[in-house]
This record gives sequence, C-alpha cells and structure tokens, in this order.
Amino acid sequence: MPDGGGFDSGEDTAPIDYDVLDRLGHRLAGSERFEDVEYRPDYAPNSVVLRFDLGYFPVEVERASLQVRWYENDDFSFHYAEQWEGGDRWECRWDRHPNTHNSRDHFHPPSDAATPGTDASYSQDWREMVIEILDELDAHIKAFWA
Repeated sequence: MPDGGGFDSGEDTAPIDYDVLDRLGHRLAGSERFEDVEYRPDYAPNSVVLRFDLGYFPVEVERASLQVRWYENDDFSFHYAEQWEGGDRWECRWDRHPNTHNSRDHFHPPSDAATPGTDASYSQDWREMVIEILDELDAHIKAFWA
C-alpha cells in the first residue's frame, strides 16, 4: 500500500508524535470497525494504519483503510482510502499543516482527495478529531446500505 497521507507543501512541520499515534492505535484496535492496526509499517513509517473490516462494505471493496499521522505541534493527516475491484479508488483526507493551497486546517474531498481542498476548522485534541472523522466515515459506510 503506498504512503498516500503525505503533505503536499515544501514547508516543514513538527516531528511525529509517536505517543499520540500509539495511544490512538491502541484505542481504536478495540473497535469492531477495524480488523487490523499497523504501527509504523514499512510503507508508512510515520503513521498508524487502520484496516477496516470489509464486512461493512459492498463485496466490490477490496480494501478500506485510515492512515493517521499526528505531529508534536498538533498538525495531522487522516487519509481514508477504499480500493475497489477494477482498480478504482475512493478517498478523502483531513489535514492540518502549512501549505499554499488552503488554510492550515482543511479537507480534501472524495472521491479523489483533490487539492486544493476545502478550508475547515478542527479541534486540537486528537480524541475529538478521531470522533469527528469516524462519525463522517460511519455515515459514508451506512450510505452503502441505505
């Protein structure tokens, strides 16, 4: 799996906050949504990658994941991606980082997480961000069955 959660600016941000990533991963490992949690995998060494249980998705979805990066200054990237049969992808991304395309807080909308995104305002607390993002992803997943 490629490392798709990278920032698209030349500006630096703070170091990765591995303590937050570890806490986030351990907390979400208990969720029924996820079948696997990978901590700093080789393909994304600055991330936690959560793979969704595919039982929540149509059979055409081959993989669904949420890749998270959290930085010591509370910058972040939450990159959600679905891989569908035939090679199609559906993805979006919630970001906070210095950039030239949007405000520091912004959302890259589906279906391709296009840049520029939409300016946004996010919490500084990683727990509140996880709740907000999972609520949005739950609504997306429930829409498959509506």
